[in-house]
Amino acid sequence: MKADIGLIGLAVMGQNLVLNMNDHGFKVAAHNRSANKIDDFLAGPAAGTQVTGAYSLVELVDSLKSPRIVMLMVKAGEVVDSYIEQLTPLLAPGDIIIDGGNSLYTDTNRRSIALAEKGIEFVGAGVSGGEEGARHGPSIMPGCSKDAWQIVQPILQSIAAKVDGEPCCQWVGEQGSGHYVKMVHNGIEYGDMQIICEAYQLLSEGLGLSADEIQNIFAQWNKGVLNSYLIEITTNILGYKDEDGEPLVNKILDTAGQKGTGKWTGINALDLGAPLTLIAEAVFARCLSAQKEERVRAANILPQANVKFSGDKETAIKAIGDAVYAAKIISYAQGFGLMRAAEKEYGWQLNYGGIALMWRGGCIIRSQFLNDIKEAYDNNPELENLLLADFFNNAIKESDAGWRETVVLGVQLAVPTPSFSSALAYYDGYRSARLPANLLQAQRDYFGAHTYERIDKPRGEFFHTDWTGTGGKMASTTYTA
Repeated sequence: MKADIGLIGLAVMGQNLVLNMNDHGFKVAAHNRSANKIDDFLAGPAAGTQVTGAYSLVELVDSLKSPRIVMLMVKAGEVVDSYIEQLTPLLAPGDIIIDGGNSLYTDTNRRSIALAEKGIEFVGAGVSGGEEGARHGPSIMPGCSKDAWQIVQPILQSIAAKVDGEPCCQWVGEQGSGHYVKMVHNGIEYGDMQIICEAYQLLSEGLGLSADEIQNIFAQWNKGVLNSYLIEITTNILGYKDEDGEPLVNKILDTAGQKGTGKWTGINALDLGAPLTLIAEAVFARCLSAQKEERVRAANILPQANVKFSGDKETAIKAIGDAVYAAKIISYAQGFGLMRAAEKEYGWQLNYGGIALMWRGGCIIRSQFLNDIKEAYDNNPELENLLLADFFNNAIKESDAGWRETVVLGVQLAVPTPSFSSALAYYDGYRSARLPANLLQAQRDYFGAHTYERIDKPRGEFFHTDWTGTGGKMASTTYTA
């Protein structure tokens, strides 16, 4: 009996996806570059299952039923291209390659076009949830043709997480749209994590609370509007003790790594002129954390603040919780705003309510208010910004005072709050009918003759002033994001 799908790449994610597929009744042929990894997998985690091993790509392809489906769970970049190059001569028109890694969406666009010329379908599927999600139900974000979706849908939706009976896997759109949505998911993940870390630092260094005390606070937060996967695991992390009984988190070096998806999100936001300030600050915060030795030297040279917290701790804790909630809303609002800009730029038709549904389970950023995001877009598919939906408008209003108090508290105690602060600045800017860009545009016209529009003239009519009397009347070109 031939296999339903072949999977290449038996690292933790690949192995767990294979076992997940097997649990749901699909026969899987598994391949890895090193044969011993196949043997270990078949003799270990896959023992007693109907999973088979394929020791070459020819053997893998020959073992599959038609149309043949091959899923890649390998490192993004050149490795994906290498496998596609090797697989293409072995496949026939109508066969399908799925890339389940964290590939850059532009690479997926390129691969989709190149393979379509050969009649081979390409699915760029963002997979979120880590090893636990891969094993028991991830969030899957597939971008591909509708024809390819009809074929891979039964497998992908079967293995995906389920919320209220709905699979956290829906067709996103054409070509690289699935990997694009996964990229934005990861950008929001960067923002969420940084928000939580700033709250942690304010509670620990600012208010002087112990890890156990902070754990109790996060446990309470997870019972309310902040209920989410990241708050849940943070609660668990804060309670985890090292061998000596002390909190392990206090012994972990304060340098953060990253794999690039947050950076990609920020770069794309700059390309599209979308204000993704919170997520960008979250990326930069990781960059700053990596400068550990330099920060230690600076701490011994630059003056240190000796301000101690003297207010009511319970009031401050509530305010910090409000700041976490408000900043989290901004993070999602900016992420969905970026997808809206991408939709216009790349000609996609994204279902924002469907995206929120996919993120309700299995993925890292799953949280309570994703249902509210789905409802907001169901009520108004043309919603310009989540902040304009009644639920989020009211939530921000209720959190506003505590959010501002938290930013002030960070300034007073010299505790950095880049995500809280940048989110608040974005919010205040977004709700401002008038910003100081009139002066900025005058400056640009003064030194570069870049022209400006006037409030007493129709939009689209540009003017230039000879500010010094010696500049002449020639105007320069301009770029408007």
